[in-house]
Amino acid sequence: MMTWFVVAGIIVVLLVAFFLGRRTGTRRALSRIRQYSRGSDPDGPESENSGRYRAALIVNPTKTDVSRLASTAEAICRFEGWSAPLVIETTPEDSGEGATARALDEGVDVVIAAGGDGTVRAVSSALAGSSTPMGIVPLGTGNLLSRNLDIVLDKTEWALRIALWGRNRRIDVGTAKTAEDGDTHVFTVMTGLGFDAAVMADTNSDLKSRLGWLAYVEAGSRKLVGRPSHVKVTFDDDYRVSARVRSVLGGNCGKLQGGIQLLPQAVIDDGMLDVLIVSPKNLGQWVGVLASVLGRKTSKGLHTDIRKCQKVVIESGEELDVQLDGDPIGQSGYLAMEVMPAALTVRVPTVEQRKQIRAEAWPV
Repeated sequence: MMTWFVVAGIIVVLLVAFFLGRRTGTRRALSRIRQYSRGSDPDGPESENSGRYRAALIVNPTKTDVSRLASTAEAICRFEGWSAPLVIETTPEDSGEGATARALDEGVDVVIAAGGDGTVRAVSSALAGSSTPMGIVPLGTGNLLSRNLDIVLDKTEWALRIALWGRNRRIDVGTAKTAEDGDTHVFTVMTGLGFDAAVMADTNSDLKSRLGWLAYVEAGSRKLVGRPSHVKVTFDDDYRVSARVRSVLGGNCGKLQGGIQLLPQAVIDDGMLDVLIVSPKNLGQWVGVLASVLGRKTSKGLHTDIRKCQKVVIESGEELDVQLDGDPIGQSGYLAMEVMPAALTVRVPTVEQRKQIRAEAWPV
C-alpha cells in the first residue's frame, strides 16, 4: 500500500511540474517544487538569490534607452525566476570587452550583448574560449550575427527570453590581424579589405540612422567606379593567388541585410572560413557581380571567386580600408584571418520558441 502511495505522490509531482512548466518553464517549475518540498517560502528573503540564475546585460547607450531596457530585462528575469540582471553600459573607451570581463568576475550565467554589431563583437571577443554563453538583443543597423542565427530582430522582450532560455549553440569565430606583429581582433561574421570596407567607412551616420541599411547602398553607389588593387592571397600557407581585385572578404557566415546571401555556402560551425575575391574592372562588370550574388553563384560567378580555408593572408601593394563585422578600423596593406572552431557559445531559439515567434504568440 505504501509503495502505491509513493507512486501516486510521484505522479502528482510530475503532473504539477508539467502544468506549471507549460506556463512558466519546466526548469523554473521544478525549482519551485524543490523549494516547497523543503518547506521554504520561495519569495522569502533567505531564498531571494539562492539557486537562482543571473544574467549580465551589456548595453550600448547610444542604441537605446538604457533605463527602459534595464526595467524590461528585470521584469522578464523576475517572471522567469532569475535574479535581477547586472546592467553595465559600454563607453567610448570600452565597447564591451571590459564590461564582459567584469560580468564574468561576478559569475553570471549568461552575458547579453544589447547593441549593434560592434557591441556583439566586443562581447564575443571577451567570451571566446570560455564556457559562458552569449545572448543577443539586436539594436543596430546590420545585426548580422542575429540574422545568421535567426534571432528575432524587432522584439526586445522575445530576444531577452531567448537569451535566458534559448538553446546553446557552439559557433566558430574568426581572428584578424592588420600587421604581422599587430593586435589580434575577433570577428563573428565577416572581415574584409578593399571596396566593402571603403563603403562602411564612407557611410553617412546620419543617413544610416534615418534609412538603416539602405545608407550602405547609397555609399556603395559612390564607390563602384574605382581602380582595382594588386594583391597576393595565400590560403592555408600553401596555395597563392595573385590578382587585381576590388575587394577580398573572409566570412564565418554569409547572410546580409535584405536576405542577401553573400557567401551562400558558408556554415557558422564548420571550422572553415569562406574567402570571397571580387574583381570587376568597370561598372559593367559590377552588373555581373550583382547577378552572381543574387543568384547565389559567387563561388564561381561573374568576377567573383570563393575558396574555403582555415587561414588566409592578404597582402596589398597599397593601403586599403579594412572592416570588422561592418565596422571600419582604418587602412592597411596586410590582413591575416584565421578561424577558431567552436570557440563561442550563443543562445539561439529552441524549436518551441521558433513556433511561438512565428505565431507571434509569446506574451510580452
